[in-house]
Amino acid sequence: MVESPEVSTLLDELTHLTGREDPYPRYQRLREISPVVRADDGALVVTRHADCIAVTRDPRLGHMPSHMLEFVRADWADHPALHQLFTSILAINPPDHTRLRRLVSSSFTARRVQALQPRITEMVEDLLVRMNGDVDFIDAFAFPLPVNVIGELLGIPEEDRAQFQGLVRDWTQVLEVITPEVLATADPAAATIQAYLAGLAAERRRKPGDDLISALVAAEEDGEKLTEDELLTMAALLFAAGFETTTNLLANSLVALLRNPDQLELLRREPGLAASAVEELLRFDTPVQLLSRVAWDDVEIAGVPVSGGERIVAYLGAGNRDPERFTDPDRLDLRRPDNAPLSFGGGIHYCLGAPLARLEAQIAIPALLARFPQLALAGDPGRRDSLAIRGYTNLPISVG
Repeated sequence: MVESPEVSTLLDELTHLTGREDPYPRYQRLREISPVVRADDGALVVTRHADCIAVTRDPRLGHMPSHMLEFVRADWADHPALHQLFTSILAINPPDHTRLRRLVSSSFTARRVQALQPRITEMVEDLLVRMNGDVDFIDAFAFPLPVNVIGELLGIPEEDRAQFQGLVRDWTQVLEVITPEVLATADPAAATIQAYLAGLAAERRRKPGDDLISALVAAEEDGEKLTEDELLTMAALLFAAGFETTTNLLANSLVALLRNPDQLELLRREPGLAASAVEELLRFDTPVQLLSRVAWDDVEIAGVPVSGGERIVAYLGAGNRDPERFTDPDRLDLRRPDNAPLSFGGGIHYCLGAPLARLEAQIAIPALLARFPQLALAGDPGRRDSLAIRGYTNLPISVG
């Protein structure tokens, strides 16, 4: 393992917008220096594909145990934004994670996702019909599509869905940094989301529907059910993750295609490539750039001894561009064989919503290209200032 001023500089650049605009050369340089480097805060950073996979799958690595969260912030449980995050399936460990995942998986099934295909197709067509001239792709398509899809899945009335974009953005700021300023907006946003979902869950208990909230209310496995707090936290997480990452997947994919016109034309000619294309687009510019784990015991990562309690950061975006795993990794190749990305994580924390995100993109992207043969950028996209989540705040395009 190497510690050097260059490593510190590269990692620091990734925390600023200038470095986040194109992080991939920095990932490449970090890989060249060493498979494992140490950040200034003591965390171990891995950038190779094989090491990223190992971090996601190693059962000796997990999230920070609840008794250690007081070191993050002693009063974390008193803050709605932190309580909803740290008690969600995104941040807990077995056996609680195992129980919750089993209960949710019994409701959030592949069959339920596939049943949405006709509605997703209708939503895509409805949004495309409304697009004309110069538009912001985020506002016109990349946000409303996934927010309506996850809203449809959960059973959130259509007229209530749009309000959640700002609320989710405010809440999920705590994924990046936890400061009094961030909590001042994140806490009321999280509280508003939870209050809304509590009312919806109460309504579904009185009158169940054919939606995921109703299914979660009724979910039972070996005599166990979700508590009220678990139900609301799960619903909030599914809703936030269900549109936040998919919005970025759609936007990142469109920019990648517009900047690689040969691949755009290939997909336009051969929409049957959609499944492979989405995998390659996820690999090429993934919405989730990193994940963090804590070693529960003394372990070894890429040949480096790691002590129990140390934090490991796996840069998934770097692993997706590792030349040891992908030939010519900086080239977008929609026909690339064996292009499975790291973008949805792995192991017991593999993303529950991966099938839904893939389905939305496989339907939406070919339809967009087919409808607008003159599709082009109409200005410089606005980069989202985030280390973990890669995407855009605005994306001006011309649809002709």
